[in-house]
Amino acid sequence: MDEQLDNDHELELEDDEHPGAGVMTKAELVDEVARVVQLTKKQAETIVNIVFDSIVDSLRSGQKIELRGFGSFRLRSRKSRTGRNPKTGEKVEVPSKKIPYFKPGKELKELINKTLGEEGQSAVAGE
Repeated sequence: MDEQLDNDHELELEDDEHPGAGVMTKAELVDEVARVVQLTKKQAETIVNIVFDSIVDSLRSGQKIELRGFGSFRLRSRKSRTGRNPKTGEKVEVPSKKIPYFKPGKELKELINKTLGEEGQSAVAGE
């Protein structure tokens, strides 16, 4: 059920309200780091990989990652359950697992909403 809620939340973000909004790929992130810090793409890729690997390693070891002003990465535990094969309808056991979760920080939320401008704020006020 939580997975469905998470998927629904993601779908809300992928709308046509913000033309020009797309997906930033890892390659584009590497390009941006290289451009801003004036490094080669290879050097920037190494830095990006180190950051990602550090996050993964910390989560694997059970640590929570807190990046002040940005957000935090945590693990959520999913209990084992009985599911159904969508093709056959047959019952299958889904094992317990840990799911990485990102919780945006207050400052990140404010920066995003500030970027969206008054249009987004007036829509919230009208609810």
